[in-house]
Amino acid sequence: MGASTGWTDGWWSGARAVPSPNFGPRPAGVAVDLLLLHSISLPPGVYGGPQIEQLFTNRLDWDAHPYFGQIRGLQVSSHFVIRRDGEALQFVSCDHRAWHAGRSSWRGRDNCNDYAVGVELEGLEGERFEPAQYDALAALARALCEAYPIAAVAGHEHVAPGRKADPGPGFDWARLRASLGPSHGASGVAGGLDFAA
Repeated sequence: MGASTGWTDGWWSGARAVPSPNFGPRPAGVAVDLLLLHSISLPPGVYGGPQIEQLFTNRLDWDAHPYFGQIRGLQVSSHFVIRRDGEALQFVSCDHRAWHAGRSSWRGRDNCNDYAVGVELEGLEGERFEPAQYDALAALARALCEAYPIAAVAGHEHVAPGRKADPGPGFDWARLRASLGPSHGASGVAGGLDFAA
């Protein structure tokens, strides 16, 4: 995608780039067609600190908080993180495979990391998210749908049921659908997307 579309080599101009070393190639010929939503906070329930960026760039001080001992040595990433204030950060090019879904399956297709764009919302599963986050997520989703053949939106809870529960019941799926509706194009992005919830 060219710079005129807001994309350069899978990097979106609407996000602050924080390159992560935790990524790999997507399988040849696989379409990027799933937007996969997560929630994250480090330590759990604590917002606004540098720990998410540090985790995704392998710079987290494992001894800085007791909880970090439970995830010591973890090497993970997501394509995007949306902070509580709506700031969007990008860690991995959408042309590459980020490490966010783990064991997962969507509509009978395993290994969601192969074909999904992962978006982490700063928050705790079960709790509500901020209006600024929905606004930022809608802008990102519209940009993704213009650049990639995104066909569906799901949560981690939908692709790894029983193992993961995020973003959880605090996430307002109806609000996201409405924000992707008629305001974008003649019929809106939402009309062509398969929503898990």
